Amino acid sequence: MIRKIKSFFKSLGPGIITGAADDDPAGTATYSQAGAQFGYGQLWTAVFLLPFMAAVQEACARIGAATGKGLAEIIKENYNKKILYGAVILVVLANTINIGADIGALGAAANLILPISFPVLILGFTALILILEVFISYRAYAKFLKWLTLALLAYPLTVFLMDQPWGEILRTTFVPNIEFNFAFLFIITGVFGTTISPYMFFWQASEEVEEEREHKLIHHGEPRLTKRFMKLLRLDNFSGMFFSQIAAWSILVVAATVLHGNGITNVSTAADAARALEPLVQTFANAGFLAKLIFAAGIIGLGLLAIPVLSASASYALSEAMNWKEGLNRKFKKAHGFYGVITIATLIGLTINFIGIDPIQALIFAAVFNGVAAVPLLFLIAKISANKKIMGEWSGGPLSRTLVWMTFGIMSIAAAAMFYALLR
Repeated sequence: MIRKIKSFFKSLGPGIITGAADDDPAGTATYSQAGAQFGYGQLWTAVFLLPFMAAVQEACARIGAATGKGLAEIIKENYNKKILYGAVILVVLANTINIGADIGALGAAANLILPISFPVLILGFTALILILEVFISYRAYAKFLKWLTLALLAYPLTVFLMDQPWGEILRTTFVPNIEFNFAFLFIITGVFGTTISPYMFFWQASEEVEEEREHKLIHHGEPRLTKRFMKLLRLDNFSGMFFSQIAAWSILVVAATVLHGNGITNVSTAADAARALEPLVQTFANAGFLAKLIFAAGIIGLGLLAIPVLSASASYALSEAMNWKEGLNRKFKKAHGFYGVITIATLIGLTINFIGIDPIQALIFAAVFNGVAAVPLLFLIAKISANKKIMGEWSGGPLSRTLVWMTFGIMSIAAAAMFYALLR
């Protein structure tokens, strides 16, 4: 049994990292705001979105594994330049906004427990992230950061430490509640966007290629895949998405019970979001500080994990479009363009924090922008993953094709309904 458990965890790779990165500060802020503003009204999204996000990420992983190429390179080879550049611009823009919001969240979270000014904190975090990403193997970096993401367990623990209206929670988890007003549609677009995000598409496809290179599965430019490899790929992918949605559901429940239940309907600061964890530490004298400490650890761990994913996925997309050498497995001197994009995107994200935007509101805006930007990219993923000419024997089956096209339809409707409500 122990050997099987060890084997399972050893098989986890890009999927589990993508799932953890999906609950980045933008995700935590958006789920917290949804729970605070609408109570248990959006709990159903965690269960509802699981099969769709798993299908989309499996399709992206399969595209990378079956072709030995990143998503942008596949688009370049099979579509015209307008479509390629449109896709690349979307992901670079969405990721840069997300990087800026996440850097701001790191500073705001650290500011809860450290008496250091916000500008100094975000400059320090930016320097640390760039040094680690450019000069240290991302795999070594990610192994350390995976331990920090355990702070997310604070939310499931808090759920079961409190008295909960379990009947209502179970009902709202499985019975959708939809309100046709701008506030509801804005937040639900953010929930969809932070769950099914553009950066995840490009990142996972490219990381599967890196996995193949590491295991020497690419010969003369062609991947040599086995059914076992694809089985482990799907297991890794679903595990990452499943645990990601458990965390999302827990954050929604805790925010609904603790914040909405006490009349707090707007998460405007990091301290507001941290307050949701106070029931976890009520037995301690200084519950408020411990809640802030746990919250800050989770945000910092997830932010340090997610920001390199965001910048690298943007760089994979642009480097593939421009025929630059790319890959986190390459040294800096052998991939100047690739690491240059990572550096520039991170620095632009940093500057966003000096134009007076509130960090928490920036996170929610970034999630909503992702929800809109994902729509055209999902169309391309649906077309590519089902194309036998591109995918060969690994083209998507009926279930995969149905779920990916349904995801495109659902995200399109959510974005269109939000804009319609805004115009009204």
